[in-house]
Amino acid sequence: MTVFLPPLGRGPRAPLTPAAGCDCHRCPFFTGNPDAPEPICSGSNSDCSYCGCARAEAQAPTTACSTCPIRCGSRVDITEWMADVGGTLSFHDIVISDSLPAGLPRFIPQVDGSGIPDLDADLHWPAYAIGLRRVFSPDRHLLYPRFTGADSAHSALGLTDGQLAILVGYGEDPLVEAMWTRRRTGRLVEGIAAMGWDLLLAPNYSLYQSQPRTENLLNFRRNLLIAQEFADAGLVTAPNLYWMRLEDLTRYLDWLADMDPPAIAINLQTFRQQSSWEQFALPGLAYLAATLPTDLPVIVTGSSRAERISTLLELFGDRLHLVSQNPAQYALHGAVMTATGRLDIHARVPDAFAASTRYIAGLMAASSHPSSTSERNSP
Repeated sequence: MTVFLPPLGRGPRAPLTPAAGCDCHRCPFFTGNPDAPEPICSGSNSDCSYCGCARAEAQAPTTACSTCPIRCGSRVDITEWMADVGGTLSFHDIVISDSLPAGLPRFIPQVDGSGIPDLDADLHWPAYAIGLRRVFSPDRHLLYPRFTGADSAHSALGLTDGQLAILVGYGEDPLVEAMWTRRRTGRLVEGIAAMGWDLLLAPNYSLYQSQPRTENLLNFRRNLLIAQEFADAGLVTAPNLYWMRLEDLTRYLDWLADMDPPAIAINLQTFRQQSSWEQFALPGLAYLAATLPTDLPVIVTGSSRAERISTLLELFGDRLHLVSQNPAQYALHGAVMTATGRLDIHARVPDAFAASTRYIAGLMAASSHPSSTSERNSP
């Protein structure tokens, strides 16, 4: 931790702090606490794995927090973490308003950033996406000179006139945490904004059921805060939504009722198992589909199976945009995506990539769903 931001907007003058030991009845965020100034949480996570943390033990009670990656009310530096997010866990002071770039396709292939002209030679796709670690070094925690020294992200990637450059701000926990901690001292937000991306899917901070509720709530706010910082720097930015409970979803809906973001982004890359998809991801997606503003585009990353794409289309209709790495990954092995799964045909990389890209785009267009995206956001 090196940067502490002042409270934003109408946030508290002094940081609220979660109760130590997850003592809900003394917590300023517990809905069951009649004196809670910010009642947004229904209680601690029953399956938390951190309740017996090292700080509770006799040895080194003050140093354990410095090596722990999890934020909770028992941390010795929890006040600093709360100050760093503006002293509040609500969303009311976060403002994001913009429109999607014209010409954004329903399907956007994500690539590693090298050789796009070869991949695109016979495809002429309207947009390409790359991940955060291709722009921000996971080792040095600096922006790569390939992008900072180029005229724009478009020229660095070798895109042609009219093609859109999309930055997917997702990555492993150490990468996105480094982005948060160093974003101001390293002027990372300004540096990325200067690259001229057409759209950013804002970095997202992890959600695990085994973590303390404080960690969940901090990360929900950090997801929106960092999106606002990029938007304020001039980037069209889609904030990422994560949720654990129904109350989290309703808070997003309350916030969106007064906001006009270009889209919301949802990262489904971790829901590989069918059980987690059905038990956790799908109920929340269904709720959002039924309650989000009907003209708000939804950009999903991490779903490439035909049946899941079909489900997402049934939920979100023509306002759905999909980002996937699968065409590029399959192509490296000469394989293509088909209705029956992966098919190894030993094709040339550009040919395999084009075939899989067209296949997923065909899935997106195959079903006839009534458009629910406004003209403002849909080319």
